[in-house]
Amino acid sequence: MMTIMRHKQNPAGKARALALLLALAFQGLTAAAALTVLPARADEASPVGLWKNVDDVSGKPRALIRLTESSGVLQGKIEKVFPGPNEDPNPTCEKCEGANKNAPVVGLVILDGLKKDGDEHAGGQILDPDNGKVYRSSVRLTDNGKKLSVRGYIGVPMLGRSQTWIRQ
Repeated sequence: MMTIMRHKQNPAGKARALALLLALAFQGLTAAAALTVLPARADEASPVGLWKNVDDVSGKPRALIRLTESSGVLQGKIEKVFPGPNEDPNPTCEKCEGANKNAPVVGLVILDGLKKDGDEHAGGQILDPDNGKVYRSSVRLTDNGKKLSVRGYIGVPMLGRSQTWIRQ
């Protein structure tokens, strides 16, 4: 016959075990919360993401551009356009040259070759689908990563124009 031994229960031991269990659970929740917050901060420290381009003349949204990074080089591709009431809902780059000639604007790479240089990405180029021209370009995060200052220029940055894009 098998005998089952019973240990006398220790209330102080139970209390310590419960306290230890609660402490571990709290640490786990704190770590999970920290991991949840970290990606948002990392996104705001990088221009990678989805941006709304706002027309600097009308103030109306023109397009959504997705910035990606590969091997330290930024690239921006148009994901969506917001045509005006009298504009083609599926515009093409009629004034572009080469492979981009008459290419659909949605899917068009308009930013390319930008590399990190201090607090900005520079040394790349930007395509203006409205006139088909390619300009030298640089981008810089502003407003704690919520906005992107995009500069297109000929020759030197002083000879150009800037737009502010809004993170989506």
